[in-house]
Amino acid sequence: MKAATVEIEDKIGELLVVLDKDIQHIQESLLRLNELRSLLIKHNEADLGKLLESIQTEADSYRSHELKRESIRKELADALDCNLEQMTLSRLETVLPEEKKAQVTTKKLKLRALTKELKKEHLSTAMLLSNCARFNRQLLQSVFDLGKMEIVYYNSRGSTKQGMTETFVNLQF
Repeated sequence: MKAATVEIEDKIGELLVVLDKDIQHIQESLLRLNELRSLLIKHNEADLGKLLESIQTEADSYRSHELKRESIRKELADALDCNLEQMTLSRLETVLPEEKKAQVTTKKLKLRALTKELKKEHLSTAMLLSNCARFNRQLLQSVFDLGKMEIVYYNSRGSTKQGMTETFVNLQF
């Protein structure tokens, strides 16, 4: 029994380190989203390209961290005799002594708050990108609309008359 308890305590220590790295990763993601929005607004394509490359590199390196977290989670699930799906921080809190329980609870609350903020920032970034795409589409359509644009005119009797006008840019090859 003592060997199992020591093994669980060791895994809890590893888990706390992994959770700290998760917290750091989410905080860095928040900073990257802010930087991404800033670079989009400034139309700084060079720095935007560099940022996207660094995000890809960090995502590749973070995969090993995710595998480590899942490995610890599986080992804790085996030690506590439960399914991997049931092995959550809340479940873990129920079996820990008060000192470790307080540490896990603190990390869980911090992760929950950061995750909520990350969702909000992600939504803001997605809305900015959507508005940029919509604006660019409308701008290109108004500038490069092939053919003539129809304009509806109303006369004094209220009946309509359609008029044709040239587009903003004449595309002749």
